[in-house]
Amino acid sequence: MLAGLLGFLALLLVAVPTLYVRVSTASHRYAAVDVPAAPVAIVLGAGVRDGQPTPFLRRRLDVAIDLFVRGRVRGLLMSGDNSKDDYDEVGVMAAYAVAHGVPAEVIAQDHAGFDTYDSCYRARAIFGVTRAIVVTQSFHLPRAVFVCREVGVAAWGVGDDTSRSWPALTRRLEVREVFSTGKALWETKVTRPEPHFLGPRIAVLDAIVHGT
Repeated sequence: MLAGLLGFLALLLVAVPTLYVRVSTASHRYAAVDVPAAPVAIVLGAGVRDGQPTPFLRRRLDVAIDLFVRGRVRGLLMSGDNSKDDYDEVGVMAAYAVAHGVPAEVIAQDHAGFDTYDSCYRARAIFGVTRAIVVTQSFHLPRAVFVCREVGVAAWGVGDDTSRSWPALTRRLEVREVFSTGKALWETKVTRPEPHFLGPRIAVLDAIVHGT
């Protein structure tokens, strides 16, 4: 009896944050063709190999490029990991977008977006982004939209579903996402930490953000 009750409570502890985040962001998640326009798309990093985006990251970039081409956004904020001298995730992201027709001057690079919380926090605090479309995979989208909105970015989200091509991998990522969502809820509602790095304002996107 006690073991069953403890198991049920543990299940609730895991499931409730995910349910809360999914429900609270449902009206802010869209297909790419339907998403409201915003000044900027925030593209969250997903790894590079041999100087090229991973399949997940390439699809995120393709979605963001499409949003730019169709005029849904006027600028792109690439946010990812550049914690090592020989690993420039964000530079690869920017180069991919430029190679596919996005002008370099409308791309900002956040080299300290080490996780979703840092990326969203820094988008607001460092790059002055107040409205944005967040681009990631669909399994990650509720948490990404939730975190951005909690730290002051009025965010809508567009998710990519090609991860379904790897069902075993997707299942593992979805399980991990459950625990990451609990952590996100704790950070945004309770601890409100600063990101790993802050620093001075970067004005690359100011004209786009403020419509000038």
